[in-house]
Amino acid sequence: MSDSIEHLKAAGLPRHVAIILDGNGRWALQRDLSRAEGHIAGAKAVERLIRFAGRELGLEYLTLFAFSAENWDRPKQEVDALMALLKQFALEKLRELQDAGIRLRIAGDISRLPDDTREAVEYVIAETTNGDGLNLTIALNYGSQQEIIRACQRIVHAVMSGELDKDSVDRTAFVASLYTAGIPDPDLIIRTSGEQRLSNFLLWQAAYAELAFPETLWPDFTPEEFSRILREFQTRDRRFGTVEGE
Repeated sequence: MSDSIEHLKAAGLPRHVAIILDGNGRWALQRDLSRAEGHIAGAKAVERLIRFAGRELGLEYLTLFAFSAENWDRPKQEVDALMALLKQFALEKLRELQDAGIRLRIAGDISRLPDDTREAVEYVIAETTNGDGLNLTIALNYGSQQEIIRACQRIVHAVMSGELDKDSVDRTAFVASLYTAGIPDPDLIIRTSGEQRLSNFLLWQAAYAELAFPETLWPDFTPEEFSRILREFQTRDRRFGTVEGE
């Protein structure tokens, strides 16, 4: 696969890829397994992809939608299993993240996470802050509509407190108030499982993103399929609202 990777890199990689990790539950159902077991399989797919994106491809930015603000409405047993899995992943993979130079960031309000899970995540963020490789963002307790409202509230507060002049409120000021401040907008957003919607994910940031909707359920998503999607992305003509030739 090394030759194909070199060709893929030579053709120009997207700077930032974001992925909606969808299909863990259906994957488990097809195998008569619990949804928790589906999430465990999904976590293994996350590990595979991070290793491939960071070590093999040298991708700059990868964002993974792991837990939405709406996911709290799922059965408590499933939510508890997800939180425990997140804590386990954070602590067990810290050394690997550090060795690979991966910097972890979070998009979303993690104050609602269980204390032990939140503390584990915050610890890994602090311990990887000097990473100079892949910038890995995990969207946790994240919703894009909520993010946009939060950004508006932050700007209103800054104007009312005198920190920001109202005439200085522009796109730059708004982007600086998002969870993704300092991260380039995604060039490519992938949603696995065949569902063709963004589900409240990076709505502002997705303005000019290319979209891909593979049928594969997330636990079965492989580096080979990721490479295939990247190759297809490289054939697209991205004009950002202009016409050909401009």
